Amino acid sequence: MIGRLRELLPERLRGDRSVVPVVRLSGVIGAVTPLRQGLTLLGVSRLLQRAFDTKGAKAVALSINSPGGSPVQSHQIYVRIRQLANEKKLPVLVFVEDVAASGGYMIACAGDEIICDPSSIVGSIGVVGGSFGFGGLIEKLGIERRLYTSGKNKAMLDPFLPENPDDVARLKSLQSEIHAMFIDLVKRSRGAKLKGDEDELFSGAYWTGQTSIALGLSDAIGDLRSVLRARFGEKVRMPLIAPSAGWLGGLLGRRQGADAMAGFAASGLSAEDFISALETRAVWSRFGF
Repeated sequence: MIGRLRELLPERLRGDRSVVPVVRLSGVIGAVTPLRQGLTLLGVSRLLQRAFDTKGAKAVALSINSPGGSPVQSHQIYVRIRQLANEKKLPVLVFVEDVAASGGYMIACAGDEIICDPSSIVGSIGVVGGSFGFGGLIEKLGIERRLYTSGKNKAMLDPFLPENPDDVARLKSLQSEIHAMFIDLVKRSRGAKLKGDEDELFSGAYWTGQTSIALGLSDAIGDLRSVLRARFGEKVRMPLIAPSAGWLGGLLGRRQGADAMAGFAASGLSAEDFISALETRAVWSRFGF
């Protein structure tokens, strides 16, 4: 009799199934473009909190698909995941989709286990930065550059000025510092699992999911649904913790697919916005996506 009554209850109230909430972290980290905001701590902290607060959760699953981006936002998201995992005493299972590279891999290191597809792209433990040089162009167009600063380094790496070797050296020094912190984080997170030559592991190179396991950057091959069912039972519940779109978000979402590029062209966006969108595309393109 009790069994029949339980079957009449909604699944979330039955209490006879394991629960593993899922949070999807997808996109360039920290970047903001006209068409899409990147991953930031502000944008994901509430989702993470909801996932770890899920009643009866046996673990938290993170589905990651990111080519990287801001090292600051990557690190802050990593730290928040570990804070919640320790506070709630819940294991974190990371599932890599197409790519977890650079800052995306930094976030993946917050997992107790990293599980990927054989063809996932994993790694790129390094730091990259870039800009454009327009000095020759504005000279050709007869444009005079006027720049007023206080502080000799305030205009460092200005794209409209000739490249200064001292500025490049200063930038490379900053990148080396950030790279060293990234390496330390990976070593602390992966520990004795890491294998192979460190000069290669931390060179900025990236590998397929299959090879990343041999290097100790990942733990196993698998997909989210199959792994969670194998570990927590066939009836495991896997609620997706997603932001609430609201009525306006829903309306925009229905129109976005057909109207996104038309809206982009008609919105009067600046050249900076356009370049930002191209840079986001370029980050994904580095990994063949």
